[in-house]
Amino acid sequence: MKSRHLLFAALLIAAVSCGHRLKDGDYALQVLSTNDVHSTWFDSTYVKGGGIRNSLYAMNYYVDSVRAQYGPENVVLVDAGDCLQGDNAAYYYNYVDTVTPHLFPRLLAYMKYDAVAVGNHDIETGHPVYDRVTKDLKKVGADFLAGNAIRNDNGEPYFPVYKMIDRAGLRIAVLGYTNANIKAWLSETLWSGMTFEPIINLVQKDVDAVKAKEKPDVTIVTMHSACGQGDGTILEAEALDIFNSIKGIDFLVCGHDHRPYVETRDTMALLNSGSHSRYVAHGTLNFKVEGGKIVSRSYDSELIPVKAEKADPVMRATFQKDYEAVKAFTLREVGVLNTDLWTRDAYKGMSDYINLIHTLSIGCAPAEISFAAPLTFNGHVNQGVLIYNDLFTIYPYENQLYVINMTGQEIKNYLEVSYSNWVNTVSSPLQHVLNIRANDDPRTQQRGWSFVGRSYNFDSAAGINYTVDVTKPVGERISITTMASGEPFDMNRTYKVALTSYRASGGGGLIDEAGIDSDKIDDRVVERYPEIRNILYDYLMKNGSIDPEVIGDPKVIGHWEFVPKAIAGPAIARDMDLLFKR
Repeated sequence: MKSRHLLFAALLIAAVSCGHRLKDGDYALQVLSTNDVHSTWFDSTYVKGGGIRNSLYAMNYYVDSVRAQYGPENVVLVDAGDCLQGDNAAYYYNYVDTVTPHLFPRLLAYMKYDAVAVGNHDIETGHPVYDRVTKDLKKVGADFLAGNAIRNDNGEPYFPVYKMIDRAGLRIAVLGYTNANIKAWLSETLWSGMTFEPIINLVQKDVDAVKAKEKPDVTIVTMHSACGQGDGTILEAEALDIFNSIKGIDFLVCGHDHRPYVETRDTMALLNSGSHSRYVAHGTLNFKVEGGKIVSRSYDSELIPVKAEKADPVMRATFQKDYEAVKAFTLREVGVLNTDLWTRDAYKGMSDYINLIHTLSIGCAPAEISFAAPLTFNGHVNQGVLIYNDLFTIYPYENQLYVINMTGQEIKNYLEVSYSNWVNTVSSPLQHVLNIRANDDPRTQQRGWSFVGRSYNFDSAAGINYTVDVTKPVGERISITTMASGEPFDMNRTYKVALTSYRASGGGGLIDEAGIDSDKIDDRVVERYPEIRNILYDYLMKNGSIDPEVIGDPKVIGHWEFVPKAIAGPAIARDMDLLFKR
């Protein structure tokens, strides 16, 4: 970090003394922000009868509406990251067609974005992808910013720290940051050569240095970090920590938590548009200039709901060739599914969906045991011919598969942690076994009842036979009897366990809470495999079909269930009805 300090010391010395003068008058600057778009670039789901969805096409309608109302010279458009993952379109241009100029920079150039913060899922794509996109974004004037991604070789930022924008006579500084907790989720192979500093440790110094050098009239910070509680306790959620402490900025744009939220204070505004192109966050800075100086500022903020049917037809036509290329890739037949798959079935016990993921994982030598969770909250794939599009529903993320060493005791501890997030301790079938509450969940768009924890952290195990006693306290719920083969399970023996790279790197906290140091996980890794969706694709190419009797073979994946059945069965059925109103 020494060279970074020297860099900003130089900026301070280089600051010009004459400054920048504005003409007297009243000004209104419109700041539009997006985040966690997750490559919802096109308004079609690619499949027949899929209808239309929220997209950048529809967002562009609202962006253009604001520009038409206030004048394009009075509008700034920024994003807070997680752009390059989530949909077939991103996957196609990340990994399949790497010759055609990447679609994402071209879309941002069309929409006239000014700057983009790097998200953790952008880093998840790997160096070849985000390094390429960084160069392309620079060319179109929408820089990829991440001032807290620090190079290991010289201590300087890997990505630009900030960008200056001139708009209607205003000098505007936009500083950007990525999530500081990336190393807890992603394999180091994806972010080799850098480390990630807490944003709060750098942002005030950076703001002060940039303001000293550039003399901006307006300062915006965009960061891929969640709102959090504002108490400094959550590394991946620093936005409210910074909102409560930073001085000298006008707008703080954040993301990561998929929570649509805006807040206006006397000195600045916070903007979080949620996710998946459902909202555009809109902030307004009104200020008066007298004698060449800004004498007053006031702020407004709002969330603009995006309607899918408002998709910009001109933009759609412009990128139709790209859409057709992605659609052709997406509609390729890859095999046959001989049972319906519902991800929500995983919450109540063994299910065909999780059985499939476990079967894939245990099939990767030398794995003996597998951990897996439902990664789509309420996904559904119909029985019948599978197309590549269905693989994104079955496995939406680019997680790799690791095989690591764990003792029998650590495996039990891990499952105790997982089920502590998933279920409650009860004594009656009239109580809630599933850990749910009567609250909406903006992340999953769940209305009414929702899980307290995140369902993608509800890991079950395969390769062993065990029960989960919902009448027992945490630490005493899991009873592992044998391996799937019938061999006794030994608490002192070391087993080969398959799990995602996200989980092995500490994602969800299960590994660390089970007593394993995720920072030293490399010492336990015995094998690394490619992305799990690729493993699924290879399985289909080899076997041709997914059959419930094959993926559910108890001699391979074992068996588990909630007990006692007289309590767990009716209670979970009622909880599922509350969650999904079936």
